[in-house]
Amino acid sequence: MAVVTPRVFVSHLSGVAVFDPNGDQVGRVRDLVAMLRTKGSGSREGRPPRLLGLVVEVAQRRRVFLPMTRVTGVESGQVVITGVINMRRFEQRASETLVLGELLDRRVRLVETGEEVTVLDIGIIQLPARRDWEIDKVFVRRGRGGALRGKFLRREASPSKGGGGRRAGEALTVEWSAVTGFSLEEHGQGAENLLATFEQLRPADLAGVLHHLSPKRRAEVAAALDDDRLADVLEELPEDDQIEILGKLKEQRRADVLEAMDPDDAADLLSELPEEEKERLLTLMRPEDAADVRRLMAYEERTAGGLMTTEPIVLRPDATVAYALARVRDPDLSPALAAQIYVCRPPDETPTGKFLGVVHFQRLLRDPPFTLVSSIADTDLPPLPPDAGLPEVTRHLATYNLVSAPVVDDSGALLGAVTVDDVLDHLLPDDWRETELHGEEQPAGERPEENGWAPEVDRGT
Repeated sequence: MAVVTPRVFVSHLSGVAVFDPNGDQVGRVRDLVAMLRTKGSGSREGRPPRLLGLVVEVAQRRRVFLPMTRVTGVESGQVVITGVINMRRFEQRASETLVLGELLDRRVRLVETGEEVTVLDIGIIQLPARRDWEIDKVFVRRGRGGALRGKFLRREASPSKGGGGRRAGEALTVEWSAVTGFSLEEHGQGAENLLATFEQLRPADLAGVLHHLSPKRRAEVAAALDDDRLADVLEELPEDDQIEILGKLKEQRRADVLEAMDPDDAADLLSELPEEEKERLLTLMRPEDAADVRRLMAYEERTAGGLMTTEPIVLRPDATVAYALARVRDPDLSPALAAQIYVCRPPDETPTGKFLGVVHFQRLLRDPPFTLVSSIADTDLPPLPPDAGLPEVTRHLATYNLVSAPVVDDSGALLGAVTVDDVLDHLLPDDWRETELHGEEQPAGERPEENGWAPEVDRGT
């Protein structure tokens, strides 16, 4: 009796943990690398593509190549491998295709009918008695339907002449040989199904995905993200990527995304743009958002005023502990901003009325809900002046063991708060995001086996 090899759909592999033979996790799957076999590659047209390996994200968000010959099991939401991993940074070659990044959402045609379909998922299978894997199925939707969220409902079928009476928008699974058009360059490729596979990623991890896509695909994915999600991702990208992505959006959308960013991050990004473009975008932004950004841009970059956010939690003296805790629970707040509240007289928006003191989150947990925040505010903690330099800001946070600190002007008004993550951004080298996304190259000849190195593996020709 023939042995049936289980099929795996690649959307189920996105973010899956990779374990070594000892059961230790070594990373997570971020993409799959395939070689499309066209007429020019020496193989007959229509032969299923060979799967070369996985792109695995290991420590410090470094992406490395793992040959499929090292994969011993794909089951129960995990990938098990054998041998050691070559930690050299993954670089996509011209003959290679990223399955998740480049094939999902592609519009192709059914061979027999010529009907246009959209790729929702790709099925891969291990060849019998071998460690080689290849693509064998394509899950498509007729017309230009969007993503199927959650578990995909797949219907085994093959295209028939005239469409067989199928409805527009119907999803079905077909053989790889039943579709054509994967090797053609496509303009305006969608991104809904690619994003569906990455919807659980943190913004920093999704930024890593975007960074490693081609400029064309990166622009398509960015265009498909909603404003808030794109704003969060832009804040985690290197400056060059930020400018590139922003430049490919329509002008009004650029302004909308800048509004959704934290004011300090928006100010940093705008400061890198030509003066004319910067002023045009500020004009398109909501007046209140543009005012915050303009205020931040008036300060030197490496000062408390240039580092601060203008949106800390500000409460009046008669607010209760119960109300303060409700404000702290806001899921859109960063942990640093949620760590303390600032008690000020009206107005409540920065710049506020007179700054009275700080209430730390732990103090809110210790006092009864009806307690007024003014009665428990720390009034002895000195605030930072807006012109305090980065060394002074760093010493202040370290001295008082703080994750954020108030910035107050000469009149006693609260201007904003400096958080430790913004300070770290400026203490690290200017290219730290680029280094984190790429990983550091290892010198030639320094790859000892005992440190987990292995000779570079041929990924096929």
